[in-house]
Amino acid sequence: MTLLYGGLFVLSGAALLGVTYVLVQRAIGGRPPELSINEAATEPGVIPAQPPPSRQSDLTTLSDQAREAMAGQIADVKHQLLVQSGIALALMLVVSIVLGWIVAGRMLRPLRTITAAAQEISATSLHQRLALDGPSDELKELGDTFDGLLARLEDSFQAQRRFVANASHELRTPLARQRALGQVALSDPEATVESLRQAHERILAAGAQQERLIEALLTLARSHAGIEVRRPFDLTGIVREVVGARADEAELRTVTVHTSLATAATLGHRPLAERLVVNLVDNALRHNTPHGEVRVTTGTVDGHAVLTVTNTGPPVPPEAVGRLFQPFQRLGATRAARAEGLGLGLSIVQAIAHAHDADLTTSTRPGGGLSVTVAFPTTHEPAPPARRRPPLSVH
Repeated sequence: MTLLYGGLFVLSGAALLGVTYVLVQRAIGGRPPELSINEAATEPGVIPAQPPPSRQSDLTTLSDQAREAMAGQIADVKHQLLVQSGIALALMLVVSIVLGWIVAGRMLRPLRTITAAAQEISATSLHQRLALDGPSDELKELGDTFDGLLARLEDSFQAQRRFVANASHELRTPLARQRALGQVALSDPEATVESLRQAHERILAAGAQQERLIEALLTLARSHAGIEVRRPFDLTGIVREVVGARADEAELRTVTVHTSLATAATLGHRPLAERLVVNLVDNALRHNTPHGEVRVTTGTVDGHAVLTVTNTGPPVPPEAVGRLFQPFQRLGATRAARAEGLGLGLSIVQAIAHAHDADLTTSTRPGGGLSVTVAFPTTHEPAPPARRRPPLSVH
């Protein structure tokens, strides 16, 4: 930047010097005036007498010498102007380089701070911030943007660490249960066929739970990866199949399921959309009250294919709704029994909704329970490009 400043100053100074030199040359560089013996008269209207020929020759020689002297003086003036202007330009060039170095250093200081911070910050020090001071200019805005990026990265890394820790714990639990059941069965000296059968059935149940957990983790990872090929499907058919398959479970839990199904055509990945409906309906059935209700509606609203699942149930604090969509987060035994749920249902719902570029809205009901609405793009809308995960709307 200093060299750029100095170069621009040299170009502008040289241009100014050239313009000044041309103007001065036009002002004083004309032909010297002719000297004549007839330029003046002693009296107005009187024609002076002609001098003798010898005197006329002397005056002509004197006039030529005067013109030569004047031309030499003009050349000296232009030469001095050119030399002195060049010296002044060189001095100002040095001054401009020094000032440019100082100004460029002050301007680039925030960039050096950002560069140094970017080189020092790692996955274990994402809490650091630039916190640049100064006027609200482009560099200050760049520093604030970098701080915002670090904050988002810190949140993402912390969520990833929590997810890995929770997943490790959830996977270790059925493995520990399987090992304990096997050790107990083998250490029993009076084991019978019936006791061994019961132990093996429990081991198989623990293995099935582990299989469900791994399948849920794979679904969650597949949802985060996005959808490459989108095909049209209708949410109405999916909801009808899912609700029909869970009629016995609803009757067992004494929960009444009401449906209001209208055409809701959209584009996306049908198996993932089916998993979203399954998780929402299962969540509404499990976290309900005896003789409670579940209402499932589909339709097209404002150009979106909308799915809404509403259920009665225990009261949910509004500030705790966002936590329900985090992996392995539960609101206690009254909200989700560990024997039934894995703590990934709503997390998978959120990931699938994001993969379909759908809007997810969750609200608590005054009498208890939740209402979850997912608005998918319709088949008439082009698939938007990949975008970062939208914030969860909670009411």
